[in-house]
Amino acid sequence: MANAHRGEIEAELSGQRYVLCLTLGALAELEHAYGGEDLITIAQRFEAGKIGASDAIRVIGAGLRGGGNTVTDDEVATMTAAGGAQGFLTIFVRLLRATFAGEP
Repeated sequence: MANAHRGEIEAELSGQRYVLCLTLGALAELEHAYGGEDLITIAQRFEAGKIGASDAIRVIGAGLRGGGNTVTDDEVATMTAAGGAQGFLTIFVRLLRATFAGEP
């Protein structure tokens, strides 16, 4: 079960429930994936609405690994979410809000 006080969310991907969390290590992984950009620059990119499928894969993958799941980005790319692309974006946004805005 996800603990909102730790920035965790729960999401269903490919019919399985997962806990996702952008831990400090997961955030460092994202900085590396974005060529060393800092978190503020990455967040500004997302706030400007510049979100692609590869962004969703990276962020959701990092969140899955931060939640203790052993999964690669290639595996995330083959997962499904209820609602299709909109479902993935909902998970993406919920995870970022839980991490940076403290919203459950």
